[in-house]
Amino acid sequence: MKINIHRSATNRVLAGVVGGISEHFDWSPGIARLIFVLLGITPLFPGIIAYLVLWLLMKDPE
Repeated sequence: MKINIHRSATNRVLAGVVGGISEHFDWSPGIARLIFVLLGITPLFPGIIAYLVLWLLMKDPE
């Protein structure tokens, strides 16, 4: 399974996953990170597992 979204080379905190998503959808990286953290602390969204899966599925930055 491949995703056409790349991890970010410039907007990285850990692996560039949220930065890559924000660049792909032309969002502000700060707001995208805030949304991800808010979703990550809710019990219905396993944020750390989702981040790790996206890290594995997303291509390296170009």
